[in-house]
Amino acid sequence: MSADAGVLRSSSVMAVGTIASRVTGMLRNIVLVAAIGGQVFADTYTVANNLPNILYILLVGGALNAVFIPQLVRHMASDSDGGGAYADRLITLSGLVLLAVSALTVALAPFIVRLYSTNSWSSTDLGVSTAFARYCLPQIFFYGVYTLYSQVLNARGHFAMPMFTPILNNLVVIVVCGIFIAVVGPDPTTATITPAETALLGLGTTAGIVVQALALIPVMARYGYHYRPRFDLRGQGLGKAVTLAKWTIVLVAINQLAFVVVARLATGANAAAEAAGSTSGAGITVYTTAYLIFILPHSVVTVSVVTALLPRMSRAAAANDLRGVRDDVSRGIRLVSTAMVPSAIALVLLGPSIGLLLFSFGASGGGTGRYIGVVTAAFALGLVPFSIYYVLLRGFYAVEDTRTPALVALFLNSVNLAAAYALYLALPPEQQVVGLALGYSAAYLATMVLLWQILRRRLGGLNTYLTVRTLVRLTVAGIPAGLAGWATLHLLQRVLPGGRLGALLLILGVSAVGGVVFVVVARRLRVAEVSELVDVVAARAGRSRS
Repeated sequence: MSADAGVLRSSSVMAVGTIASRVTGMLRNIVLVAAIGGQVFADTYTVANNLPNILYILLVGGALNAVFIPQLVRHMASDSDGGGAYADRLITLSGLVLLAVSALTVALAPFIVRLYSTNSWSSTDLGVSTAFARYCLPQIFFYGVYTLYSQVLNARGHFAMPMFTPILNNLVVIVVCGIFIAVVGPDPTTATITPAETALLGLGTTAGIVVQALALIPVMARYGYHYRPRFDLRGQGLGKAVTLAKWTIVLVAINQLAFVVVARLATGANAAAEAAGSTSGAGITVYTTAYLIFILPHSVVTVSVVTALLPRMSRAAAANDLRGVRDDVSRGIRLVSTAMVPSAIALVLLGPSIGLLLFSFGASGGGTGRYIGVVTAAFALGLVPFSIYYVLLRGFYAVEDTRTPALVALFLNSVNLAAAYALYLALPPEQQVVGLALGYSAAYLATMVLLWQILRRRLGGLNTYLTVRTLVRLTVAGIPAGLAGWATLHLLQRVLPGGRLGALLLILGVSAVGGVVFVVVARRLRVAEVSELVDVVAARAGRSRS
């Protein structure tokens, strides 16, 4: 079995779990958009519900993701108890920080909401968003619990359940949104929503995160880890983890400062579009919903592959085997790009149809759905660079270098804001969110090139010839696949009915034609990773039939 096939097989279960969670997540988003629409009321909820994730990643989560697994792997290898006591201490320390952060952010909710929202909002808009924020911000603690428990399982080679438990979160939110629609009715506004209805949606959303986190406790017990709080934190090796985490916090802080600007621009665009009579919605809700569609293939493939690779990369780095690290980074880039190239082509061609199919419910109907799809297509132009950047970043984390990614984030966000703001100014309000998405894509393309060069020097190479050759061949295979998909798209648009049924048939037809052409051409070009991926999928399909 080749190393590539081994990674694909080890990540396939994670991919299944991720697909299931993302499918239910998409259903959740469909019901959510139907419940809240795409205009200013929707933005008041979206800003508030994004805050826990933003602040968690900013203050704690980014550090945990970058530091926790590499440090656990090292202590599992060197400590007599297999790293159990170290994990207990790190969870205890992180939990105390999470509790403090959650309490502080709830107290500061009015100021935080104002930071992320446009000055065009009325006092009523701000009041509703602040109420949502107070209900949602306790999610920070439970996001942290979920991440900590997931990392403990991943470091011990158990990857599946952390990918499945988000399904429970999605199901809870789907039920809550269904109740909200039944109680509130169509087209809610900040002027008509009641405190009880705000509490229903806000607390219901938080309940989903609570269930997702607590579901991992019996899973950890099943695999032999029972968390015990430990407060003997000094002199136990946590100082190195804290030092490494500092630079990751800097990286995330830079990213989130950029998102503050994006959020204010997007909520401002929506307020201006609504004032001009637009009913499709053009704000932060559209931006974040399109982003979730854009990131779906990355979440299914890239995250699964890198999650399988990171413990192995960390073990190689701990043994000072830089060749092993660079081989895994290169392998990860090739495997990820094999799926991301056709995914990007599909999203660019089919974005409006996907948006219409999934989000043409509720008061605003197809206008919001199509616009979400257009923004998705703009994001998709950066899908391949985004995923390669993600793999490269984990290469730095494996060798315990969190400083370089933090400094590179300055470049990333400078390009992002410059390009996004220029396009924002050049476009009318109803199209300005498209400009924000295009700026995002341009930034990741430029930063991917820079980060590649830095990591190549850091590791003494990245198998650049082999990796670039594979990327070129994948791009060459993508050209006829894209042309075939484009021709099929225009042919089917002439004969298919409109509406969601037509959009579904269009998506299936274009995906089938483009996908077949891509696989055939890529295999003729001897892209080994495509053959590996096809063989693994065929093997799993064969086992499922037997």
